[in-house]
Amino acid sequence: MKRSTFLILSIAGVYGAVLHAAAWSVNNFLMTGPKAYLTYSSSVAAGAHSGMEECKFQFGWERWNCPESALQLSTHNRLRSATRETSFVHAISSAGVMYTLTRNCSMGDFESCGCDDSRNGRVGGRGWVWGGCSDNVDFGERISKLFVDALETGHDTRALINLHNNEVGRLAVKATMKRACKCHGVSGSCSIQTCWLQLAEFREIGNYLKIKYDQAHKLEMDKRRMRAGNSADSRGATAETFHHVHATELVFLEDSPDYCTRNASLGHHGTEGRECLQTGKNLSQWEKRSCRRLCTECGLRVEERRTEVVASCNCKFHWCCTVRCEQCRQLVAKHFCARRDTTAAAPNHIKRRNKGHKR
Repeated sequence: MKRSTFLILSIAGVYGAVLHAAAWSVNNFLMTGPKAYLTYSSSVAAGAHSGMEECKFQFGWERWNCPESALQLSTHNRLRSATRETSFVHAISSAGVMYTLTRNCSMGDFESCGCDDSRNGRVGGRGWVWGGCSDNVDFGERISKLFVDALETGHDTRALINLHNNEVGRLAVKATMKRACKCHGVSGSCSIQTCWLQLAEFREIGNYLKIKYDQAHKLEMDKRRMRAGNSADSRGATAETFHHVHATELVFLEDSPDYCTRNASLGHHGTEGRECLQTGKNLSQWEKRSCRRLCTECGLRVEERRTEVVASCNCKFHWCCTVRCEQCRQLVAKHFCARRDTTAAAPNHIKRRNKGHKR
């Protein structure tokens, strides 16, 4: 028993040190996982990391940009919050763990699982049957629950919200799966197809959950009954509220704080010093408005800084078979949020714009 516990802590320490962005979450996922499932620890660590990396991508140009403390602040017993943002953190990290376990299972990394062939041989539709090697999402779901959901040991409203949002992430993995097919028939006629289910790209899961984030539902709870803790009255209030929540809907309990300003106790760094986008190729409208969202609407000014960038250029192919490039230097203009000059500061009566759930 002692040796198993030591091994879990050792693995947690190693992966926590390597994956800085998700260190706290990885440590906890690994230490809460059953000792019999140590073989899955590296996949759990990689999945937690990929979830947080996707979170950073999805919120790269938002006021809240998924800081390293995001998962710690949503799960630590003394620091837990239940905002719209932490609902996304729970969903994307849970999805990341399930996704990686499922993918590694299909790649043959685990002796205990393989392809999902439970449908093979059945008629799936007109002109096609189930076959091939479907990704085993049931395995990924089962093992990920043992690690991720084990973080929630309480039975209060916040714990139930976190567990619900964990499940939303796992359902997103299933909802985005793709059907792939192979043709059969005389002379490539494709008279019949064999089809199987495979995981989508993880970016697609991130996009799917970002939409869920924008549509997240705030739970209106009876605060008097909530203060009853783990009593029958409190559990009854929670059950009544969740009765109207859809299984694929992200939920939260508290309004988001002001992410414009720094709040060290909550792990929010504010938007001062953040880069924003004004020009560039193929920018979305949301990205083009990032300077207004991060700087202007937060009472900051946009400061342009010119940076020298070294990049490969004038590349030529040489027979055979190399590509040789020159190193070119160019000045690139970047834009950042900076404090306004005190002499030109806006009057105190001008209020910051804060529509909706600006992040």
